[in-house]
Amino acid sequence: MKVYQTNEIRNIALLGGAKSGKTTLAESMLFEGGIINRRGTIDDGNTVSDYREIELERGNSVSSTVMYTEFEGKKINIIDTPGFDDFVGEVVAALKVIEAGVVVVNAQNGVEVGTEIAWRNTAKSETPIIFAINHLEHENSNFDETIRQLKTQFGNNVTPCQIPVNVGLGFNSVVDLLQMKMFKFPENGGKPEILDIPANIKDKAEEMHAALLEELAAADEELMEIFFEKGALTEEQIAKGIKLGLISRTFFPVFCINAKQDMGVARLLQFIGDSVPAPNDAALHGMKTTEGKVLKCNSADPTVLFIFKTGMEQHLGEVVFFKVFAGEVTEGCDLYNSTTDTKERLTQLYVTFGKNREKVEKICAGDIGSTIKLKNSRTNTTITGLKNTGDVVEPIKFPASKIQLAVKAKNSADDEKLMVALLAKNRVDPTFTAEMSKELRQLIVGGQGELHLNIIKWQIENLDKVTYEFFSPKIPYRETITKKAKAMYRHKKQSGGSGQFGEVHMMIEPYTEGMSYATEFPIRGTDEYKMEWGGKLILNNCIVGGAIDARFIPAILKGIMEKMEEGPLTGSYARDVVVYIYDGKMHPVDSNELAFKLAGRNAFKLAFKDAGPKIMEPIYNVEVLVPEDKMGDVMTDLQGRRAVIMGMESEGNYQKLKAQVPLAEMGRYSTSLSSITSGRAMYSLEFAQYQQVPTDVQTKLLDEYKAQAADEE
Repeated sequence: MKVYQTNEIRNIALLGGAKSGKTTLAESMLFEGGIINRRGTIDDGNTVSDYREIELERGNSVSSTVMYTEFEGKKINIIDTPGFDDFVGEVVAALKVIEAGVVVVNAQNGVEVGTEIAWRNTAKSETPIIFAINHLEHENSNFDETIRQLKTQFGNNVTPCQIPVNVGLGFNSVVDLLQMKMFKFPENGGKPEILDIPANIKDKAEEMHAALLEELAAADEELMEIFFEKGALTEEQIAKGIKLGLISRTFFPVFCINAKQDMGVARLLQFIGDSVPAPNDAALHGMKTTEGKVLKCNSADPTVLFIFKTGMEQHLGEVVFFKVFAGEVTEGCDLYNSTTDTKERLTQLYVTFGKNREKVEKICAGDIGSTIKLKNSRTNTTITGLKNTGDVVEPIKFPASKIQLAVKAKNSADDEKLMVALLAKNRVDPTFTAEMSKELRQLIVGGQGELHLNIIKWQIENLDKVTYEFFSPKIPYRETITKKAKAMYRHKKQSGGSGQFGEVHMMIEPYTEGMSYATEFPIRGTDEYKMEWGGKLILNNCIVGGAIDARFIPAILKGIMEKMEEGPLTGSYARDVVVYIYDGKMHPVDSNELAFKLAGRNAFKLAFKDAGPKIMEPIYNVEVLVPEDKMGDVMTDLQGRRAVIMGMESEGNYQKLKAQVPLAEMGRYSTSLSSITSGRAMYSLEFAQYQQVPTDVQTKLLDEYKAQAADEE
């Protein structure tokens, strides 16, 4: 394969909703470039992109696929992304390494959830986009309505560069408003016949052509002056306006395609090759490092490559996909992992199209490649040619988990095997998390939605042969107190030989920041402990007259700490307590550290239960981006979850609803929200604070804990 230079490379992602035709479009793109000699179909299960077993079974993408095609002397790298928001991590990663997105829209359905999701993600990354309206050959296709919806949702800068002549059954012709010619395609697609525009639509085409030129001229003051003076632009000026408009996201061109029959695909590829900026285009901002340095995709600079995706392939193991942001890489070169400061050797270099790989000797700046058998370099890793350069590419910001569930292997003998499989999935998919919670004593997995977690479950059960079940996770409650209380406990045990004796008297009270400690006891020493789970423990030593030897105070503290970790009420962590050890008794022979640890533990437990104990629950900040027409339904649902609405604000055609909601009420919220809004809303969660639960909720929790404890006896 030819080694492509930076200015000959274009990097795009195919974006949009499920069933819009992204995978089919990718198939035609590869066919047009001669990478494949026969187009596969979703129905036949033989497409380049959707080759994984789960994708063949479902009939849609669940992971991004890296491909390339060659067209008119350029290499076009293509990343086909999933259409469901549950797999948004694949989209976010792809947007890190491309210069433009092609948003595929189904002309039968118009603007769908997937179209809106693609728009939001590209807006965040400031990625130029091209709209490709697909499925124009169907009876229910409506080009004009689709354009109206695109303009309504995304603004008047959505500009047709083509219009179909005969939408619906028998569709085979489009008018190209840039070239001002009609393209008429053969029955089975392919190279079109180029004709003059028919008289019956020529006036409309000329009017739209003039509007297109005005839109392009608006991208640059010089072009605008020329357009107003002459009423036209040259081909070179049009090309300049297109590129500037794309980069500034003030121009969103629309093309017409029938991806299944390869109609209009070659023209789309031609436009991508001519108009999408090359990775080293001077108008691009470049990729920033964590220290603010800008990498300009120059092959002459020291090598910097960034791993944006990790895949798992049968017979190969882990495959990493990278973009060269500076310099170049050659087969067998030694590089350095900037995170771990360890050496990595790229023993083999590949360019890929689906599961197929082609070996190459060199990859230049701006290009995308893959390799295998790296020791410890995976997604979000920067690898450099020189050691300790500090050139670390800003990492991909993957979205936090929106749903968490507890999991347990059906066969307890598979517990360790399940954990290994879950962690392997996390290496491949950073939006999936798995950890054993010490606090909850559960194995907790997190993801972007129930579909996301169910897909991973299918993969582990079918590929790793470990079956497991989902459960609602326990809530990490906290326990605290609201008033002062005193207690004493004497631990006495005699069983032949030396015995055990320790007596502790203590008082406890609630801790608040900046408080003054009680003065009824002389405080000889104060120690402050920040708890791992939040909050504090303040221990005041008020012993006088040697009632308890100072060497036993650490043992008493250990007993208190143990009980705070268990929680006197429900087994949840306790926090924010001030303890005063003010009296006690020792035995000259039988007193030891164990006796005082048990005495301190039990005295604390008794005092805690008399100190107005309260259960506290985690409260989360929730932001929901919701269409205006669904606002009332979403707000009603949140209020039914004990939410406190904090405010609302507009964001484009959406409303951003801000609320604080108890975590206990957010179970399966992703599914509920999707149902209420037909999948059109998005939300995020962030921990805010702990608050006391209402009395009725506390009573319910205490009853449940007692019942559980009785069952375990």
